[in-house]
Amino acid sequence: MNDAVVKRSVRIAGHLTSVSIEEAFWTGLRAMAQARGTSVNALVAAIDAERDTTNLSSAIRLAVLAHYRDRD
Repeated sequence: MNDAVVKRSVRIAGHLTSVSIEEAFWTGLRAMAQARGTSVNALVAAIDAERDTTNLSSAIRLAVLAHYRDRD
């Protein structure tokens, strides 16, 4: 498993921001977006709008974890 942190840019409300998460979480995030029929940017924007934590990277990790935990 590749545990390297990867930084990518995402667009939230028309602005680019950088997010650093492990490649496994990027993969999970893309799968979540596909399952919901939306883009990664739109999904990250939704996570951003609903997050309780001040750290967007942590909020994304928690959202991906919840997505896989709550399946089935």
